[in-house]
Amino acid sequence: MAAYEARWTIEDLDFSRMALDRVRADENLFYMASSASFVESGSDLYTQNLVDFFRGDAEVVSWLRNQWEPEELQHGRTLRAYVHHAWPEFDWNTAYQDFLAEYATYCKVELLAPTRALEMAARCVVETGTATYYRALARATTEPVLRDLSNRIATDEVNHYKHFYGFFRRYREQEGVGRARVLATISKRTLELKSEDADCAIRHLVKARSPERATDASYVRELSARMSGTVRRNLKPGATLKMLMRPLELPATMQAVVQYPIRQFMQHVFLR
Repeated sequence: MAAYEARWTIEDLDFSRMALDRVRADENLFYMASSASFVESGSDLYTQNLVDFFRGDAEVVSWLRNQWEPEELQHGRTLRAYVHHAWPEFDWNTAYQDFLAEYATYCKVELLAPTRALEMAARCVVETGTATYYRALARATTEPVLRDLSNRIATDEVNHYKHFYGFFRRYREQEGVGRARVLATISKRTLELKSEDADCAIRHLVKARSPERATDASYVRELSARMSGTVRRNLKPGATLKMLMRPLELPATMQAVVQYPIRQFMQHVFLR
């Protein structure tokens, strides 16, 4: 694989343009940007799981190491920089280290899908979720730098999806995986979009930002529901649905039949 060249870098963001009055008092934006910064910054742990799982496939491993991981870690660095500029009083480093100690326990190869084709289908779901999240975040704010950053990350996530989908097709042919197993994997992974990763990040953010509420489970659930509501109000269901359905590779005559139940299922996930 050719040497990786970043499509954008943190230097492309002009933090001097930040409209602080549009974010400083917005607790929801703080938790959305900060939780994303935590999860993205821990991407190297998850990359190692995938590298171990796909060991022997030079094309996949090279892409994971040379493009996917650098871009995911760049997302973490830029989101961290944004949080630092918007909420400089927040001790990001300490909170992140506490998060990482717990998050590392969730990053296990045995938690991946049972076959390589199905894991690639699961990766498509994850990239659908992240692209949807950042697109929604961009629409949810009028702060120009956060909107710019969110759109850049969303574009990266869509590109990642395309790579995972291409790898999925190759492995599907090799393994002969049928639609029923692909659908089961997509359904399971979609239900996990609000996963331990995000819940873990929110808990540690609350512990650092509002320690008096660290053990208040109802408050943490309220924050999570508020974030989900922001995504739900600002997502474009058609685009998300198309990405989720693509690995099923349904004939045109079947797509119309399954679109409604899958759309209802997707809405249920974001309503949770």
